[in-house]
Amino acid sequence: MKNLIILHGALGAKSQFEQLTSQLKEHFNVYTLDFDGHGTKSDAGEMIFSIELFAQNLKDFMHQNDIHRPLIFGYSMGGYVALKLESFEANTFEKIVTLGTKFDWNAESAEKEANMLNPEKMEEKVPAFASYLKSLHGESQWKAVLERTAKMMLQLGKKPSLRPYDFHHIQIPVQLIRGGKDTMVTAEETKNVQELLANASFQEMTDWLHPINQVPSNELVQELLSSYLPG
Repeated sequence: MKNLIILHGALGAKSQFEQLTSQLKEHFNVYTLDFDGHGTKSDAGEMIFSIELFAQNLKDFMHQNDIHRPLIFGYSMGGYVALKLESFEANTFEKIVTLGTKFDWNAESAEKEANMLNPEKMEEKVPAFASYLKSLHGESQWKAVLERTAKMMLQLGKKPSLRPYDFHHIQIPVQLIRGGKDTMVTAEETKNVQELLANASFQEMTDWLHPINQVPSNELVQELLSSYLPG
């Protein structure tokens, strides 16, 4: 069976994909990992979050597990990380499928996203989501995850980690999926990246939202199977 690595998004952790992993494991050797500072690695000490750091995490994980040219499913930031590594080291992967990956990073969009990551406001206005983050990263670390992610987003707004010429370096097949009800990622920015890539397709799933825990698992499994195992 082929190897498939599932990558979590910003504020996420590999534990979010236990159900998806169980549904895919009869078709692939499925791997998940926590990026530094997230989930099981949330107590990794002082660090600065960056796409480059997480790309190195992915590269190290593949080396440690002797994985060569795997399939990738990158949710949100996870898709951005995979594309970053592929742009830097060609043919690292066989194929990348992204879901809900934001590409249009500028000062305005970054500030908008970063302002939503205030722990105190989150506990006050969306306590259920705050509790969810605590379950992913731990009571003592979830605020640090928010603060480091906000700083990373602001940095992306100043200097996006992926520029148009980076996408031109990617020659492998890439499928870009966006939920039709995703309020964070626009169809326009996703289609713009599709045009920059040499071998890419774009698909919009009408009723899907951005949060991965609100994406219909069975539908996502079918999309991934049709993408990775055509015919």
